[in-house]
Amino acid sequence: MKETSAEPRLIDIVDTIERIRSVTHGVSLDAFVADWQKQWVVERGIEIISEASRRLSEDLKARHPEIQWKQIAGIGNVLRHEYERISAPILWKVVQHDLDPLEDVCRIELKIIEPPAKSDKP
Repeated sequence: MKETSAEPRLIDIVDTIERIRSVTHGVSLDAFVADWQKQWVVERGIEIISEASRRLSEDLKARHPEIQWKQIAGIGNVLRHEYERISAPILWKVVQHDLDPLEDVCRIELKIIEPPAKSDKP
């Protein structure tokens, strides 16, 4: 079976992380806990990240063993099927500690896929 490009999924992850940041920037944990709309945005974003990560190749994941790929995939299942187990502080922890390393890896992989344009100058 032909392997599809990781680019759309990597872009989805990076874009979603940026959206999550846009609604959580400058927000305290207490404010996040009190705002169900922000929590829903973050939950949906994490679901998207989880699903996109499942569609990345095993080779790509193996290049970045520092990322907890199984946990990323797993939290999506929890959000979809066992949503009552997720609390605002758990979502907050993901936002504060887990998104930056994932975004870094995705940006690295995107640079590999799309190297910078070469200059016409000799």
